[in-house]
Amino acid sequence: MSYVPNENSADETFGKVVPGAGFCFENVRRNHALANDSKINNTLPKAHKTGTTIVGCVFKDGVVLGADTRATSNLVVDKNCEKIHYIAPNIYCCGAGTAADTEMTTGQISSQLELLRLNTGVGSRVITALTMLKRYLYQYQGHVSAALVLGGVDCTGAHLYTVYPHGSTDKLPFVTMGSGSLAAMSVMETQYKDNMNEEEAISLVCNSIKAGVFNDLGSGSNIDYTIITEHGVRQVRGSEKPDGQHKIARDTVERNDVKKLRANIKLPKGFGAFPPGTTITVGEEYVETF
Repeated sequence: MSYVPNENSADETFGKVVPGAGFCFENVRRNHALANDSKINNTLPKAHKTGTTIVGCVFKDGVVLGADTRATSNLVVDKNCEKIHYIAPNIYCCGAGTAADTEMTTGQISSQLELLRLNTGVGSRVITALTMLKRYLYQYQGHVSAALVLGGVDCTGAHLYTVYPHGSTDKLPFVTMGSGSLAAMSVMETQYKDNMNEEEAISLVCNSIKAGVFNDLGSGSNIDYTIITEHGVRQVRGSEKPDGQHKIARDTVERNDVKKLRANIKLPKGFGAFPPGTTITVGEEYVETF
């Protein structure tokens, strides 16, 4: 932004113009004119709603990360998008938001961590990756659309974080992000328990992704998950295909087997114990009004 000297807001000091105190509002008229110009206003880029369901949970031996594989714009553009990104040999990251932003952000941090490992000769810590990610995203004030679930195991144990596009972070034993996060969180809060084994954690992650797939139009296709422990990493792509797209041939389309998959999602105890149309009556009280 260039500064236009004004006799009321600047002083002459040693032959140079020194800006006065306060803010500069020289672009206010320009911005107002651009906003009122219909030709320009119609061509300005608009934000697109993105769709994803990514989850993670901690179990007694490590971390499990999971994601769906649908990439959307105004329509489904990729049915087998890989949303679990490599950060370090012991750290992986799920990405939601703009695909290009998540790819480049995780790739850049992965490169920086590799250089750090070469310089120090020690393995990467999860808190180091978290600090790099949150500082990078905070610099851009949310304009880099990357919402991340970061998980890994280092010398201090298993860690799971969420990183929001503006740079804020959370550390929790189970997390969900993306447009299908509310449906996934309902399953997480219902089925999560401390000190789960690996099989229980995988089942919980897959059920959470299924909830996002069936309740969010932006999530779908297959289920990927990654298991990170102190002994190594195991990645599984397309473990389940709740959309039924693995059955779609060139000339035939089969409907999804929704009932069978919904039956696998456990509901809380007492849910549905009353027939439809009935509610619990706590008490009755009649009040006369005049």
